[in-house]
Amino acid sequence: MKAHLNRRSFIKRTAVAAGAASAAGIFPVNLLAQGRHAAGDKLNCVQIGAGERGFQEHIQKQAIGRLSQNLYAVVDPDEKKHAAVRAWLQRSHLDPSKTQFFTDYREMFDKCGSNLDAAFVAAPNHHHATASAMALNHGISVYCEKPLCHDVAEARMLRRLAAKYPKLATQMGNQGHCEEGYRKLCEYVWAGAIGNITETHSWTDRSNGGVGPRPPVLPVPEGMRWDSWIGPAAYRDYHSDLHPHEWHGWYDFGNGSIGNMGCHVLDGVYWALKLEHPDSIELEQVRGGTDERYPTGSRVRWDFPARGEMPPVKVYWYEGLNPNTTANSNGIMRTAGGSARNLPPLYFELQKQYPDEEFGSNGTIYVGEKGYLYTGTYGEQMHLVPREKMVSTPSPAKTLARPKDSFTDFINAVREGRANTAIPFEYGAQLTEFVLLANLAMHAGLHNKVEWDGPGMKVKNIPALNDWVQRDHRKEWRV
Repeated sequence: MKAHLNRRSFIKRTAVAAGAASAAGIFPVNLLAQGRHAAGDKLNCVQIGAGERGFQEHIQKQAIGRLSQNLYAVVDPDEKKHAAVRAWLQRSHLDPSKTQFFTDYREMFDKCGSNLDAAFVAAPNHHHATASAMALNHGISVYCEKPLCHDVAEARMLRRLAAKYPKLATQMGNQGHCEEGYRKLCEYVWAGAIGNITETHSWTDRSNGGVGPRPPVLPVPEGMRWDSWIGPAAYRDYHSDLHPHEWHGWYDFGNGSIGNMGCHVLDGVYWALKLEHPDSIELEQVRGGTDERYPTGSRVRWDFPARGEMPPVKVYWYEGLNPNTTANSNGIMRTAGGSARNLPPLYFELQKQYPDEEFGSNGTIYVGEKGYLYTGTYGEQMHLVPREKMVSTPSPAKTLARPKDSFTDFINAVREGRANTAIPFEYGAQLTEFVLLANLAMHAGLHNKVEWDGPGMKVKNIPALNDWVQRDHRKEWRV
């Protein structure tokens, strides 16, 4: 792995480039800020990434229904996705000729940037920060899927850019943050429903990792612009197990299981416990993985210091397959009995103690001085354990707003010319950074505690790990 640019050089380069471009008038403000939209006009939107999430969620919400806007452009390196979007637009009685199609968002911004109000980013993780930063530098509000970026340095960069353009709306796609569960959780925790919380245990059934060497090189599929798919990452030839979804398991493109699900499952932990920078992160268990791929199962622990009146807390993450599982002719099974899934021991203890208690395939148990709380993947099913305690425990006051949903909140913010959204980059970047620190522990290896200097954005005790804090983008893709 090539040594990365140091943090000072990265900040200086980004600031100089953005400042010079702004001074030269290269980056226009959006049409609403220019007063070029009438009150009832629709927003001009670009969709970057037209795969499953980008197509089924973003495009369909942008183009039809109560949130419908003007789908001005679509960017995807796979031209088969272009054909699928055109066909859908026709079936939906919309004119595909009114939407421009690109395989490279750099070209799209050059040609269309001055006409756009909002960018929606649903590309693979390694494109998130680059595409979002380019949009902001063109005066375009941004909705980007979770995780907001691929590494910690990108999280810091997006926070700086969002602060630099305070009139632009930013939103990380993390739907649970807008829903009732996590907001209710915060109110219960802050009201002291289970006392001081000293541990949390979060899990997912996802196993976005792998084993074995890189697959052999294959011809690039027809219609795929492979260099555009690679984007800012280090170039490699096309092979299987990458497109359209398997990229999650590779270091260069995804962030493993926690990158896929952590911003959902851990959102309540970060928010309700008012977490900031951890003192350390450690990989406690691991299964699978290579020098290019994330594990197929792991357990990670963050150690956080006291925050105000809240005591120190240990945050645990369990993912994928239990490290004690083995495969035989009958499939995957545990050598010592129990579940093949990697779940907290507390999960089984509480189910045994309370037989009627049901926990989901992704979730979190909060351990307090006076009891337990549980939330599901997106904060749903928030309740005290056992559930009967919800009846005898007074409901705290609703102190947090209840936005309708993340898409509605973002579109309304852009239309109203306000930057404050439910999940702005200021919050989304901090949540993402917290989640991605688990990847540093995975790179450090089993039982190698990572001592983290949050304000300085560096690993204190294992200097080589700082190469993973900030990756070196390909020159032609640098922001």
